[in-house]
Amino acid sequence: MVSPQNFTSKEDKLFFDKLADWIHIVQKNWTERFSFFLDQRQQAAAEYYLSKAGFSPYAFYGGYGEAQRKVLGLFLEYSEPEENSFPVQAVTLRFKKEYQLRHQDILGSLMALEIKRELVGDILVDEGIAVVFCLPPANHLIMNELEKVGRVGVQKEEGRPQQLPQGVKLLPITGTVSSMRLDCVIAFLANISREKSAALIKSGAVSVNFFENKEVEQPLKEKDILSVRGYGRYEVTQIGGATKKGRLHLTCSKYV
Repeated sequence: MVSPQNFTSKEDKLFFDKLADWIHIVQKNWTERFSFFLDQRQQAAAEYYLSKAGFSPYAFYGGYGEAQRKVLGLFLEYSEPEENSFPVQAVTLRFKKEYQLRHQDILGSLMALEIKRELVGDILVDEGIAVVFCLPPANHLIMNELEKVGRVGVQKEEGRPQQLPQGVKLLPITGTVSSMRLDCVIAFLANISREKSAALIKSGAVSVNFFENKEVEQPLKEKDILSVRGYGRYEVTQIGGATKKGRLHLTCSKYV
């Protein structure tokens, strides 16, 4: 559960100050306001702050339904947030299929154009195609200045294809655990001892639902997202029944 203790850093305070400014602009000028792209932790922080501030309506949108990075929209009272109101655009890149470009290759080329990370949302990559969701300033630079990703030439089209490349790829992991305690599940997922799992948690290397969690005994539930520094990100997919020895069947997914 998100609590005030999750937001103690200088970055959190600056972000909340921005949210307060945006709310003031909406209420004073009677106009909609849109953020830059927010990662999933920032989205959770924004929801927490807006709930505490009693502000509505608001919505998040990243260009497609399953987007991870999203823009926050603050709307006028009694209005209905609509996706087409958001300034989220898309650029489709095409390249020869023999070149296996990766997300980080494309992001690196965008950063080389001095495009700020906050102007770029999800980047979906497949054989011969990539779709970059972005805000208008980034769209302009990509369309006018991006010619290559690394040494690979790319063709650019404004807009997105009818069928998007697959986004996040998930690798299923199945097995059994003695309980749904955080240290037990991390030990199972990372294939390490309970002692090492507990040490990672206590050191601040583990996040649950995008927030650092140092509670070894924290119980987990389905749909929880776990990040383990040095080991990757996982989702608790399904908690099954118990075995004859009292262990729980568990299915998780690793983001790859």
